[in-house]
Amino acid sequence: MLDLRRLRLLRELKIRGTIAAVAEALAYSPSSISQQLALLETEAGVPLLVKVGRRVQLTPQAEVLVAHTTQLLERVELMEAELDSSLTEVRGTVRLAVFQSAALGIIPQALTLLAAEHPSLRVEITQREPENALFEVWARDFDLVIAEQYPGHSAPRQPDLDRVALCRDELRLGGAASLRAAGERAWVMEPRGTASRHWAEQLCRSAGFEPDVRFETADLQAHIRLVESGHAVALLPDLVWGGRAPVFPLVSLPGDPVREVFTSVRDASRERPAIVALRDVLERSVDFL
Repeated sequence: MLDLRRLRLLRELKIRGTIAAVAEALAYSPSSISQQLALLETEAGVPLLVKVGRRVQLTPQAEVLVAHTTQLLERVELMEAELDSSLTEVRGTVRLAVFQSAALGIIPQALTLLAAEHPSLRVEITQREPENALFEVWARDFDLVIAEQYPGHSAPRQPDLDRVALCRDELRLGGAASLRAAGERAWVMEPRGTASRHWAEQLCRSAGFEPDVRFETADLQAHIRLVESGHAVALLPDLVWGGRAPVFPLVSLPGDPVREVFTSVRDASRERPAIVALRDVLERSVDFL
């Protein structure tokens, strides 16, 4: 009989591309991964991997196993959700991936509600960039993600993930009286390659200037300090204040742009009581802002 744990390792190899990446993702040694895959090959009685240069590639037989493994993992997840639904108490662990401003603005109130209403539910929270976190939920590294998409920049869609709107978050300018005036100032922006950075640059260009980006960091608290100290201007989401009053004036932008904040989980786990409970408190936490 084929071992489901080893089958999952084969699926991880399909997803992540290399044994080293699988080892890093699962906190195993590469040699341990290789040994388990060799045992799976013995169990299957057919070749599963072939060497291509310094890497390995899945055989057609391995691809068949991966396709069935995905279905098996979904069935196990559905079974666990149904089992949990038979209990009177919401319990277990939810692994939550969240971007920084949502962690600042939504999570504290959500944890307060969870502690009062579902004390047996454990939530493990990791800060991740939304683009990566959506993939990681699909890959089963996390159970739920709070993600975002900026105007004109749709977030990546992964197969078998749902998407539920959480809130609309206004984006405003700090450190200058207008967007045009900000063209003469130094800027702080998030790193290149992020949707927020691309949107911010396009906004500046549509206003007729190229932003002088002298500070680059994903830490929005650093953005706030640079603006507060007079060293830069920035485009900031309202969510970063967590319902508190901003520490400097904010200016609305042309068209009043907003980013969309949403949650995503795997289809097989969306009826799991722990997921339902966490989504419920997240939605209610937004109302406190």
